[in-house]
Amino acid sequence: MKYPKEYLDEIKARLKVSTVVSKTVSLKKRGKEFVGLSPFKNEKTPSFTVNDEKEFYHCFATSEHGNIFDFVMKIQNLKFGEAVKYLAQSAGMQPYIFSRQDEEREKKWNEYKSIYNQYVDYYHNELLKNENFSVARDYLKNRSLGREEVKKFKIGYIEKNPSFFDKLINDYSEETLVDTGLFYFDEKRKIFIERFRGRLIFPINNISGYPIALGGRIIENLDYLAKYINSPETIFFKKGSNLYNLDLARKLSNKIDHIYLVEGYMDVVGLAKNGINNVVANLGTSLTNKQILILNQFFDDIIICFDGDESGYNAALRAAENAIKELKPEKQISFLFLPDKEDPDSYVNKNGKANFVDFTKQSKLSIHQFIFGHYKKQTTNNPSSMAIFEKKLRSVAYTIKDEFIKKYVLEYFLERIDELTPHSNQTNKRYIKKTKSLESTKKYFNESKSLTGVELKEISLLYIIINNLNLLQENIHLIENIKVFTEVNKKIYELLIEKLKSDKKVKIEDLNLDIQLMEKINKFAPIKHIVKNKLNDDQKIIELIDDISRDLINYDLEFRIQELESKFSVDMSETTFNELKELKKKQNLN
Repeated sequence: MKYPKEYLDEIKARLKVSTVVSKTVSLKKRGKEFVGLSPFKNEKTPSFTVNDEKEFYHCFATSEHGNIFDFVMKIQNLKFGEAVKYLAQSAGMQPYIFSRQDEEREKKWNEYKSIYNQYVDYYHNELLKNENFSVARDYLKNRSLGREEVKKFKIGYIEKNPSFFDKLINDYSEETLVDTGLFYFDEKRKIFIERFRGRLIFPINNISGYPIALGGRIIENLDYLAKYINSPETIFFKKGSNLYNLDLARKLSNKIDHIYLVEGYMDVVGLAKNGINNVVANLGTSLTNKQILILNQFFDDIIICFDGDESGYNAALRAAENAIKELKPEKQISFLFLPDKEDPDSYVNKNGKANFVDFTKQSKLSIHQFIFGHYKKQTTNNPSSMAIFEKKLRSVAYTIKDEFIKKYVLEYFLERIDELTPHSNQTNKRYIKKTKSLESTKKYFNESKSLTGVELKEISLLYIIINNLNLLQENIHLIENIKVFTEVNKKIYELLIEKLKSDKKVKIEDLNLDIQLMEKINKFAPIKHIVKNKLNDDQKIIELIDDISRDLINYDLEFRIQELESKFSVDMSETTFNELKELKKKQNLN
């Protein structure tokens, strides 16, 4: 069966061609394009180009040309369906499951898309041309927005007594129209009502640029109505998986490495009017992991800039505690707090683009600084308060998924706490200070970059074994058959297994390990802070070992798959292909 077009479009929208190609080809930026040596032919002078804006690659040496699906199919010798699954996983999307309902779903999507296109086009044109809509145009003018912004964002206005439902009912069923979220049935009056009547409407597009929902704003000061409303969730619109203006902002990711995340539609439009187009808004809900992951696909630095009032601050705190989970070494999440009673729209209109950019550079806080500063304000300098303070910061750090970031954020928190309680270091050795600040941990991070992912997993395994000798001597079967790849780590591992298999109870001093090797293990084991927190929980330690063992098996499978893929590209034999298929099956199961 055919994959739905919107599913394929979303994969292409989420993955830049250069991101996919760079896993195979070493690319260098040249103007708007990337260049590299052809993967289809041996050459010394680069003839292979990638253009993210036009979403294609081209090889001048062989005339090979195509999109990300074509590239993966050719390089990995996959069928189209296999390439789709591979790229969907890379894009953080669920695999598409075909069923008997697929045809019906495709039909629903086409109807849904058509209704939204007609609806948005009609009310956008009415705002531009209908003389009766002068009140709405005056409101926009007072907000410093003109025809250019209205056209760019396809803003519309719906009168108080609209009748567009009557135009659509001739072509679509009542159920289909209600399912879009644009209409609802009034039980008292027994009529269908347009949800956004009397409001400016801001089309919310999916990542491919199709309108799938609306945001609506009243233009009169009516206390009994919510200032903003959004479409309800539908089969094709999930608030936590979409961002306003992402379809336009993502196209700037080749030129700009940061993105502003704001609260409202008017903030996006106001910033764009002042020349700041790398901006998106969440949709009236708390920031979700999915939204952070989507932005990380395109930008290296997410700058969260909410309103400069109490509700904006509280929203920022919720966003920080959720977003920090997804922090990665190569990515940043920052917070920008505007002066009280200012929002991004009002601030940039008063002060201009240059001032806003300068204010960002001078005032933005990294996510860990913001979280530390917030909880520090709530803390008094007494043991009970400080204990609660430390416990909270530890719990925040432990939610971080990336082991490197978890390590350095935790060190930053604990070092800052020690600075607040200098006398406790003389009597309480709960934490031995090794670095002066998060900045100084960059030295460790730079040193650790020379270590491969598999080495770090091996070092974590060795760290767990060395610090849980009694537990693992009693459960030697858990670790005796783990495959270790790096020569030095392998020797240490074999020595540990040999010692643990002896009848004599093993202590650390019995290991006779080189001091420098021990320092390396203690310094670079990404898992050490987790292990320290779970020293008295044998089940958790066993689970950690199981996770590392599974990861090392996957490294082995990945290495063997790469070897076979290289071999298959040369011999094209059925035997090699079948071996490759079997290994990929094991990889998926693991």
